[in-house]
Amino acid sequence: MTPKNSFTYPLNPAQQKTLLTILRSGNFLPIEVPHTRVAVEGDRCRINLYKSGKCLVQGKGAEDFVTFTLEPLVLKQASLGYEDVLNPEMSQPHFGVDESGKGDFFGPMVVAAAYVDASLADAMRELDVKDSKRITSDKKAMEIGQKLRKLLGPRHTIVKIGPEAYNRLYAKMRNVNTLLAWAHARAIENMLDAVPSCPRAVSDQFGNERLIRNALLKKGRSIKLEQRHRAESDLAVAAASILAREAFLVALLRMGKEYDIKIPKGASAAVQDVAVEIARKHGPEVLLRTVKCHFKTTDTVLGKVGSDRAALGPEGQAVSATVADRNSFRRKP
Repeated sequence: MTPKNSFTYPLNPAQQKTLLTILRSGNFLPIEVPHTRVAVEGDRCRINLYKSGKCLVQGKGAEDFVTFTLEPLVLKQASLGYEDVLNPEMSQPHFGVDESGKGDFFGPMVVAAAYVDASLADAMRELDVKDSKRITSDKKAMEIGQKLRKLLGPRHTIVKIGPEAYNRLYAKMRNVNTLLAWAHARAIENMLDAVPSCPRAVSDQFGNERLIRNALLKKGRSIKLEQRHRAESDLAVAAASILAREAFLVALLRMGKEYDIKIPKGASAAVQDVAVEIARKHGPEVLLRTVKCHFKTTDTVLGKVGSDRAALGPEGQAVSATVADRNSFRRKP
């Protein structure tokens, strides 16, 4: 396997103190890097300890530094190269399912599923596959997503629910988690067409754990379904999270080209401003085609353009947030 050249670890205060002692007393050359507590160059690698507690190790010698210094002296654990020993289920055949866009006002909600086995697990680690929320650069997430799609071929699927379809489904289901479970179930069913022998699927746990099981059709009810908190630590779920994020980001870029404006992520005041601009230019009914109308942000935007939900027609009036959903559609931390 090709050695990795980049590693990132969150360190607690005690681990940071240990690393600082090592870097300040060892054979390292101090360098200037913004926002770091310490930054040094070592033997064919560079180590940055950021004020946030994040430790970044990069370079041809990064793997040696992690294996022989960081793990035994700072982390007090040996995991690099032992992933399959420590978590044997990680590389055994299974699907991972995750979503993107659930907490974003603009754009689709995307659910992706990815298949993993021993050979694919090794290839994914070489691509530095990890939970997409730990990939801070949209550009990098899209680059890894493209490589993942090429690697997996038919062994991945993407269920993209655009705003118009999302608003129609929400008007019927009246609950974000029910809609999300429906999309997860469709992704699992699609994966079983590609890999019918796959024995299990892993997803994050949200709402009532029976939601996905109840949404599965006959073909999917024989698969072992594991729902976990923080399921993104699973390699297949991490791969699915990247695929879903890539598809979501591509959808925002396309929407931006269509309306000649940059479409932001999230549901902030800046997002409201863009929605107001689009609604003024194209009419309030454009919200049904661009945003998730059950967000209370919709009422704010409509008010700023001198309108209300009546302008969205019967469907738009039906798509209003339920009390249960006011928290469930917030973005994951």
